[in-house]
Amino acid sequence: MESTHLLSNSKKRVKIHPHTVTAKYATHTPYSPQPGVHTHFPQPGDEGYDDAPSFEDFGSFLEETSDKKQLTEGRKWPLTLFGSKDKDTTSKPQAAAGGDGSEGGARAAKGAGKGVGEQLASFGEASVSASRLTWVGLLGAALAHGCLIVLTRLASERFSLGPLFLLLVRSVVQLLSVAVPLHRGENPFGPAGYRLRLLCYGVAYSLSLCCAYASLTFVSPGNATTTWRLATTALSATLAFLLLEERLGLADGITIAAGLCGLGLVLLPTADESNSDSPTDPVVFWRGAFGWSLSALAGLWMALALVGYRSLKERVGVGTALFTVSWTGCLLAPASLALLQEGWSWPSSAPVWGLVLGLVACSVAAFLGMTHALTRLHPALVSASQSLEVPIAMLLHLVVLPLAPTAPEVVGNVMVILSVGWLVAIKLLPARGGGRRQREEYEEILDSPIK
Repeated sequence: MESTHLLSNSKKRVKIHPHTVTAKYATHTPYSPQPGVHTHFPQPGDEGYDDAPSFEDFGSFLEETSDKKQLTEGRKWPLTLFGSKDKDTTSKPQAAAGGDGSEGGARAAKGAGKGVGEQLASFGEASVSASRLTWVGLLGAALAHGCLIVLTRLASERFSLGPLFLLLVRSVVQLLSVAVPLHRGENPFGPAGYRLRLLCYGVAYSLSLCCAYASLTFVSPGNATTTWRLATTALSATLAFLLLEERLGLADGITIAAGLCGLGLVLLPTADESNSDSPTDPVVFWRGAFGWSLSALAGLWMALALVGYRSLKERVGVGTALFTVSWTGCLLAPASLALLQEGWSWPSSAPVWGLVLGLVACSVAAFLGMTHALTRLHPALVSASQSLEVPIAMLLHLVVLPLAPTAPEVVGNVMVILSVGWLVAIKLLPARGGGRRQREEYEEILDSPIK
């Protein structure tokens, strides 16, 4: 236990002498002082007292050697499936760099307290600005997902383009994203030591898309999309806790649960379907069951993909991730086409090709917004924000094909909108006030004497 002394006449500052020692306690025999070890601590006016480092300079060492930190790390799981292999090796240099930064910050605080306040204020404003950009990107991704649903339905119903064929086309076009890692001098297949995990991420993401697009053949696009999003949000929260030990706060959990209830209301059957007395065709029943199963399976694969990239966020860029998803999709989409025996139908006119290119643009925008947000937010929060695609698709579908929605659909979509809006509000609005409170508390500690 490091010893400190708090005596000073002119300035009430904490001093830690370089020659202080760690006291050792005997367990079986009475304690006896060791020769050459003194327990006297320098007093104000003694030689070497003013040369001792201040308490502020010693903060980084105290934080690294505190018993609370050791006990907290001891309670963690010894091994996580998606834990970074160089987590321990990279944390120490970062801690050392942080210690240097804290030392410099402490010295700046000694000279001028206002400079520290200005630095903290600018840091808080930059953090809030980055959070706003992240959520703007997420909401833009949700809008792109809603447009993607409507465009896929139009291409399938009006131009007889199969969903899996559209997935293959978008995967081939997205191969152009290989230019991003090549431009940055990175390996398109990921850094050494992480390529297998990156491959698993790409396979999981592509399998999710294949299952989701294949389910459109057996169930309605609205039900397939809603089931996919509901399963992705629920499973990503569970898998992030099990594989990454990332938990959700109470407010986040309640908000996400409200959004899931809204999605459940959207999935309620209509009055005609629930009151139908005609016998159900077994073929129709099993086709529907297979489609629902594919949608739920797509949610599982997507949750695994989100959690997988969350573990790779510091090593794999967004461009590399897009290229990985593209080339794995080019392999799995034809296999799904052959397995389900879906026919090929090439676009025959310029408007159809424009529709396909618009679909590709929406998919790229949605992917970039989601993947960038995964570097800052919990996977369940990212997936929950994308639930806005369901009401957006409903509104766009009403413009294209005016069909009145049912009451449960309206209530469910309103619940989804309110839950996502509240989620954005609790993430952005308190951020500035919280940063202000932290700065005020820090300045109050600096200005107050230690008694």
